[in-house]
Amino acid sequence: MELNLYQSLHQQLGALTWPLLICAFLTLMILLERFAILLPSLFRRQSWLGELRNGTLDESSDSLLERLKDNRGLISCGARHLLRQAAQPKALREELLSLWLAREKRKLHAGLKLLQYIGTISPLLGLLGTVLGLVEMFNDIGANQSDSITPALLASGLGLAMYTTAAGLLIAVPALLGAQLFGLWAERSVASCAHVLNHLNLWLEGVPLQGEDNDYAAFNLSKLSQINDKRRLPEPLS
Repeated sequence: MELNLYQSLHQQLGALTWPLLICAFLTLMILLERFAILLPSLFRRQSWLGELRNGTLDESSDSLLERLKDNRGLISCGARHLLRQAAQPKALREELLSLWLAREKRKLHAGLKLLQYIGTISPLLGLLGTVLGLVEMFNDIGANQSDSITPALLASGLGLAMYTTAAGLLIAVPALLGAQLFGLWAERSVASCAHVLNHLNLWLEGVPLQGEDNDYAAFNLSKLSQINDKRRLPEPLS
């Protein structure tokens, strides 16, 4: 059965069968792996987040850490990472969280660059198949001894041209769409996690957070390195 399927694909795609199959396989594997990571987060609800946002989280950092020890997900992992450093100064916690978030962001974007490359290469492979198909078609016409040109004479080369073009586009569209959507999801996840960790860091400092309308100065994780670099600069000589 598998041999017949491969022979059928080879008849339709010619020499580009293996390159297109490899692109299709990589695209499918990356999309399934990213979806397996995304799916659990869609159905995970954590009550402590609502308590934190509403200012009703009334427990020690150690008890909250124990509460979160079995929770999975980006926000819970970040909260555990922060709570383990509760005894450290606020500036050091901010540095550690910025490094942790940068690492997690790289993990969430893993494979997406390859999807973009596949989405770019696949149509080019299809275009190459189109050219090869046209070359084959003209070779068949040139080798024809009779003066008449029948559809059967054009079928082989034209079929190769059309099949490879369609295969390249069928691979490229899901690859590019998946790369864009999963990239947006990764950015949103990191931003949401940073926002929650802002709240949690202020909670550790004893800053009251009573609803979203309360004004407070949360640290900006994306600018932590710049802030700390400025702190390390020597004072100007008078």
